[in-house]
Amino acid sequence: MPQVYADDNITIELFPALGRMANNSYVLRPTDGSGLAIVDVPEGVEAVLDTLGDDCARVDRVLVTHSHGDHWGGYDAMRERVKAPVFAGAEETNLDESRDVQPLAERDAITLGGATVAVIHTPGHTPGSISLLIGGAVITGDTLFPGGPGHSRSNEALQQEIESITSKLHTLPDGTLVLPGHGDSTTITDSKAEYAIFASKEHDSDLHGDVNWLES
Repeated sequence: MPQVYADDNITIELFPALGRMANNSYVLRPTDGSGLAIVDVPEGVEAVLDTLGDDCARVDRVLVTHSHGDHWGGYDAMRERVKAPVFAGAEETNLDESRDVQPLAERDAITLGGATVAVIHTPGHTPGSISLLIGGAVITGDTLFPGGPGHSRSNEALQQEIESITSKLHTLPDGTLVLPGHGDSTTITDSKAEYAIFASKEHDSDLHGDVNWLES
């Protein structure tokens, strides 16, 4: 699978377009050979597990960016081969209690070998959506994509999502690589430029749904 990010401490491998919703899943692999992490377990996660092979036993934790079913659709398949604890945002709702999901709060730090994964609470798409900052890359789930935010169910949710993006993601270094839950990557530089165009325009007070920075 393509390696979409690497530094001295960790590599991030992308498994794209899994399942009916074309989800991305990511494997975080420390360069020192210590335990791995999987980010999101969509339908089709068998492709991740088959590629990992014996390394499934090295998975120390599974991180899920938010509660929507397409990001959990491969949970049972994953559980057949990975016994590691599963984590999601501490503020998340609609999680399956039988899965014993462990909470991750704003500014929690996860150590993977010599790398640190910083948890950023980015609500809006869901109440407990999280983004994960790893070196010069950030995995954003369905909060931020090339061209705009993830789907919002109300204008209030959209405004919360925009606040998460502008105050927590757009404040990251400009060159930071954005790795979303579906589709292609972008950068904080490009996202800020697109958002500036959106912010320069007037919008309907009930704007929500699939919002595009350049077209909405």
